[in-house]
Amino acid sequence: MNTVKGTLAQKSGALIHVRSDDMVVEALRQMRDNRVRSVLVIDDDVLVGIVTQGDCAIKVLLPGLDAKQTRVSQVMTGNPVTVKPDDQLEGCMTMMAARGFRHLPVLDAGKVVGVISIGDVVKDIIRDLERNVGDLMGYVMRDGPGG
Repeated sequence: MNTVKGTLAQKSGALIHVRSDDMVVEALRQMRDNRVRSVLVIDDDVLVGIVTQGDCAIKVLLPGLDAKQTRVSQVMTGNPVTVKPDDQLEGCMTMMAARGFRHLPVLDAGKVVGVISIGDVVKDIIRDLERNVGDLMGYVMRDGPGG
């Protein structure tokens, strides 16, 4: 199984984030403009939280709050679980499934270097499976019994 670092290498380098004192509408704009479902919350180069579309819908929309007047700090998940670049994707996938996470911030020596999503993990697994099938097909067609 591959590492978080390999998955990050497949993604664009853009780190999408807001500050905790930004209004929720800014987080939503970032999500819309970058076609993502979560943004990191970073204050002074320190990860302080993560905010998702679900957070915005459940904690702002449903109670009837105004996204233009509600701070990200009021709806974010503070002190999120993080992973490191050398962590194995299999462990990340297990944690995501067990704890209901769809996004995991990646820290390298305390510095935010990216985010992996459950979609990223699934894509990586599919790439591995395709490579394995290709290798097996090559073996059967060239080197296998009767080949």
